[in-house]
Amino acid sequence: MDSGIYDILDRRELNLPNFHIPTTHPRARSLFVRKMLVEGYKRGLVVPEGLIAHGRGEAFDYLLGEATSSIARVAIKAASSTLMLSRCPVISVNGNLVALCAKAIVELSQLLGAKIEVNLFYRTNEREQLIRKELRNFGATEILGTSLTQDSIIPELQSERRRVDPNGIMRADTVLVPLEDGDRTEALVKMGKTVVAIDLNPMSRTARSADITIVDNVIRTLPIMVAMVKKLKGIRLRYREKVLRKAVWQFDNRTNLLKSESIMRGNLVRK
Repeated sequence: MDSGIYDILDRRELNLPNFHIPTTHPRARSLFVRKMLVEGYKRGLVVPEGLIAHGRGEAFDYLLGEATSSIARVAIKAASSTLMLSRCPVISVNGNLVALCAKAIVELSQLLGAKIEVNLFYRTNEREQLIRKELRNFGATEILGTSLTQDSIIPELQSERRRVDPNGIMRADTVLVPLEDGDRTEALVKMGKTVVAIDLNPMSRTARSADITIVDNVIRTLPIMVAMVKKLKGIRLRYREKVLRKAVWQFDNRTNLLKSESIMRGNLVRK
């Protein structure tokens, strides 16, 4: 079991009630994550539709083998390198992501010098502020994407996700979009931004539209990405840029998606 997962699922750290689920249970991780999302719903971070979306993603994770593949790790390195090379990286977050991964989001943003921006499909001022407060609880200082700062519009979008911060996503050269809508990914790419997606469905519009897609579960990806950025930052400065650019240059998203699909097809046959 990945050590990073239980860092995120630490019940005491998150102040969640005792789950009464033994860690030896074969579905322990899945049950912990479901409980965290339910608690996030009760606290106003997550909407009912977010619970449905998680269930769809969990089905793809099951086909993936509920493990981070070697293919995904290559994508994580390319994604981390891209974000480190960016002049203005932004991490876009929604309620599900914050309910599950607030600690990792904040740590990654601090390592990268990336801004965090709240971007919601089901948007209310109350929900924005709850998400903002949750991120602050884990050490975030500047959080964009509240009603007070959203006065830029992404062209071609009609949903509430079109509203962005002029100093955040609108200005960004690279946007990390975990748990993303396909139409916004397409729109961001059309705006000339580099889009890094985390998506369990390699056949989705998000996965196919993004420049780099990590086909994996966010609860596994983000801690690995934090560790990867730390490792890459440990490379001597005179060699670092060469290593980063090589990781980006060697990465091909179409091949990445085809290999990820192949893993799922293979697991489906074996199951």
